Amino acid sequence: MSDSAAAGAIAAPVDCHVERVTLVEHFTDRLFRFRTTRPASLRFRSGEFVMIGLPGGEKPVFRAYSIASPSWDDELEFFSIKVPGGPLTERLQRIAVGDEILIKKKPTGTLVLDALAPGRRLWMLSTGTGIAPFASLIRDPETYEKFDEVILTQSCRRVAELAYGENTVRDLVDDPLVGEIAAPRLTFYTTVTREPHPRSFRITDAIASGRLFADLGVPPLDPATDRVMICGSIEMTRDCRALCAAAGLDEGSNAKPAHFVVERAFVG
Repeated sequence: MSDSAAAGAIAAPVDCHVERVTLVEHFTDRLFRFRTTRPASLRFRSGEFVMIGLPGGEKPVFRAYSIASPSWDDELEFFSIKVPGGPLTERLQRIAVGDEILIKKKPTGTLVLDALAPGRRLWMLSTGTGIAPFASLIRDPETYEKFDEVILTQSCRRVAELAYGENTVRDLVDDPLVGEIAAPRLTFYTTVTREPHPRSFRITDAIASGRLFADLGVPPLDPATDRVMICGSIEMTRDCRALCAAAGLDEGSNAKPAHFVVERAFVG
């Protein structure tokens, strides 16, 4: 159990911390975020994920969740979908401030700066809650030390589902650590697929057609300058990998940094 867990809390499994919920915010009937205390011993790289669960029952159910807060934050933040009847989210969506959360001790993941070769422009391509690891990375000073330009994209079904990303980017301007350097270098590009919106199309279609690059006034993907991180649905991830490969970009990893990386923990 971490130093931040209250006295008298449940006993944690040996590979878990027990933390307490400090904030819950619901955006739609499908999406919400929550924050928890952070174990004093937990170290992670911005963009990594952990397995989280809820106490109760003989064997708690765990699922992979990207840590949406940056590595320097005193708390942990998560952005979650609500799955009706889901083994974890059916209960998780009902958590309240003060409730306990199980967090496994070993963070991991491929959406980290270490897995990318040096470049000039960083693309972060996401759908839905796939924006979570990028919410961490855009609040990390190291991102702006390594890249001159950062372009974050998010595609959602409904306009209201963009709120978490919009709020995070808006608040970044006032961030005392990265606000000054991030504001002129971060671009947030959104699309919506099932409601009227100025950009009512899939991000993959915008890449394939060239619309994305035309809208932003930047050249198409180039292995000499561009690096790409991808996190989203199975279909989006598959299509984005193919688009990167077609542009001559090679997939990287922690062991062998290259031009683009994909988070596989959330795509089956």
